[in-house]
Amino acid sequence: MPTKPRTRSSRWSLARQLLVLQLAVLLVLVAGGITIAYFDSLRTTKDRASQQSLSVARAIADAPDVARAASTPDPSSELQPFAERVLADTGVDFVTIMSPAGTRYTHPNPALIGQPFLGHIAAAQSGGVVTETYTGSLGPSVRAVVPVFDGAHRVVALVSVGITIAAISAELRERAGPLAGVAGAVLLVGACGGWLVSARLRRQTRGIAPDELSTLFQYHEAVLHAVREGVLLVGRDGRVGLCNDGARALLGLDADPAGLPLEGLGLPPELVAAFTAAQARTEQLHVTDSRVLVVSTTVVRTGGRAEGTVVILRDHTELQTLTGELTTARSLAEALRSQAHEAANRLHTVVSLVEIGRPQDAVEFATAELALAQELTDRVVGSIAEPVLAALLLGKAAEASERGVEFTITPDTVIEDLGPAITGRDLVTILGNLVDNGIDAAVRGAGGRPAVVVTARSGDGDLFLRVADNGPGVPQEAVGDMFRRGWSTKADEGHGLGLALVGQAVRRYGGSVEVGRDGGAVFTVRLPKQEVPR
Repeated sequence: MPTKPRTRSSRWSLARQLLVLQLAVLLVLVAGGITIAYFDSLRTTKDRASQQSLSVARAIADAPDVARAASTPDPSSELQPFAERVLADTGVDFVTIMSPAGTRYTHPNPALIGQPFLGHIAAAQSGGVVTETYTGSLGPSVRAVVPVFDGAHRVVALVSVGITIAAISAELRERAGPLAGVAGAVLLVGACGGWLVSARLRRQTRGIAPDELSTLFQYHEAVLHAVREGVLLVGRDGRVGLCNDGARALLGLDADPAGLPLEGLGLPPELVAAFTAAQARTEQLHVTDSRVLVVSTTVVRTGGRAEGTVVILRDHTELQTLTGELTTARSLAEALRSQAHEAANRLHTVVSLVEIGRPQDAVEFATAELALAQELTDRVVGSIAEPVLAALLLGKAAEASERGVEFTITPDTVIEDLGPAITGRDLVTILGNLVDNGIDAAVRGAGGRPAVVVTARSGDGDLFLRVADNGPGVPQEAVGDMFRRGWSTKADEGHGLGLALVGQAVRRYGGSVEVGRDGGAVFTVRLPKQEVPR
C-alpha cells in the first residue's frame, strides 16, 4: 500500500514566531513611547502656557497706565484698547482687567464688559497670584490672575491673562504630526530589521517549528552518544565544535574538549593534520599512544567555502593485534611448509643414498640436518620461557632461512617468565615488526650475505631486546620520524605502520627505543617489567 508523502507541519516555524514576537514588542514599545511623549508634551505645553500667561499678566500689572486708568471714572475707555493691543502683540487668548471686586473693565467680547469675572480671584485680591485651569466665558483655559498696586501698595485692580485649551490642543496637534512620522519610521525600520533576522533564522533552521527542533536535538543527542564510533566536528579555526563519548574514549580525553583547539589536546601531530586537512580522508590508519585508529574525514562546505570537518573514528587496535598474531601464525605455517618441502628433499636424498648402497652416508646426512634444526629449537625453547616469543623467533628463523638471510640468536639470549607485566601480544608486536624490518633491510642490503642478529634478555631489571641487520641502515635525520605512521623505506604502498606500532607499545610500557648504526640498523628496546601498561 503506498504511503503518503510526509508534509511540513502546519505549526508556525521558529522564524515566524520570532518575527511576530518582535513586531508585537516593537508595536508595544512604539505605542508606549508615543503615549509618554504625548502626555509629556501636553504637560510641557500647559506649563509654558501658564508661565506665559503669568508673565504677560505681571507685565500688564506693572504698567503705570493701568493703575492710573483703573482709578478713573471710566477705566474701560482706556484699558480696553490697551488690552486689545496686548492680545495682538503677545498671542494670548484673552486679557481681562477688572476691579478688585471682579467686575470686568476689559474683555475680548465687549458685550461682557461690566459683568463679573468667572474664576478664582481671592488670592489675588489679597495681593497674591492665582494660576489655574478654569472654564470661563471662552471655554476651558489656562490662566493667571495678578493684582495691580497703586503707589501706596493698595490693590486697585486685577489682571487675568489666559490661553484656551483649544489653542493648546492645536499646538499639540502640530507636534503630533512629526511625532507620528518618527514613530512610523521607527516601526518600519524595526519591522524590516525583524524580517531580515527572521529570514536569516528561517534559512538556518530550515523553517522548522520549535517543538520539531527540540525533537531533532533529542534524537541527535541520543544517536551521537549511542554510537560506538567516534564523531568529531572541527571548525574552520581548528577548534573542536563537538565530540561524542566514543571519540573521547578513542582519543583518551577525560573532559569534553568542545571549544578547545586541537593542538592543545595532546594528540599526535599527524592526527591533528588529518583532522584539519582540506581534502577528505578515507579509512586512514593512525597510531596514538594507546590505540590504532581508522580515520575518515569529510569537509563541510557552504557556498563553496569550507566551514569545518566531520571526523569519524573507528577503533582498529584489536583487529591490528589479531592481524599481528595472524601474521605470526602465517609465518609459522610458512616455516612448516618450507621445512616440509626441505624434509621431503632430504628424505629423497636419504632414500637414494640407501639405494646406491651407501647407508652410512645416508645416516650421517639425515642426522646432521636433524641435529642443526633440533639444536636451534632446543636453544630457543630452553632459553625463552615465553612460548609466544619462542614460537615467533622459530618462525622468523625459518622465514629468514627461506629468504636467504642468516638469522642469529645470540647465546646470551635468556627470557624468564614475564608474568602479567608484559603481554605476549605486545612482545609479538615489538619484536615481530623489528625482525620483519631487519629481514627486509638485510635483503635490500648491498654486498655480502644478508644477516639479522637478535638478542633478548630479562632479569630483575628491564626487558632488553636488540635487533641488528647488515642492511643500508637508517639516516640520522629520519630517526625522529620513523616511529610515526606512514614512514617507510619501502617505495610501494601499504607500509609505514609496523614501526609506529612498535613505538606505541614501547610508550605504553614507559620504555625506550634507540636507533643506532653498526654496519646496518640497530634497534634497542628497553621495557621496565614493573610498569603496568597505560
